[in-house]
Amino acid sequence: MDELIMGRNVGVKKVLESMKDVLALYEDVTGKYRPMLNGERYLTDDETSKALKVSRRTLQEYRNNGVIPYYVLGGKILYRESDLEALLQRCYHPASKSAE
Repeated sequence: MDELIMGRNVGVKKVLESMKDVLALYEDVTGKYRPMLNGERYLTDDETSKALKVSRRTLQEYRNNGVIPYYVLGGKILYRESDLEALLQRCYHPASKSAE
């Protein structure tokens, strides 16, 4: 019985390790969760730079040049997810058909 309670049993150790893995996954998923506000998600400057794979300085240039819309709330920059999707759609260049 002591063996089970103290986690010395191989099976118990495996279960405990699995539980740690599940907890880590749960924390990762919930840490990235952003609830919607009126059906819209808002991303921080850091999240946006990572999503677009550009530096935060580049985002600042986009803001300064009017390339990307944004909100300033309490000194924090927020971007609407739909605005980012629209920006990507405007910048999309489809592949040209190859000559046959």
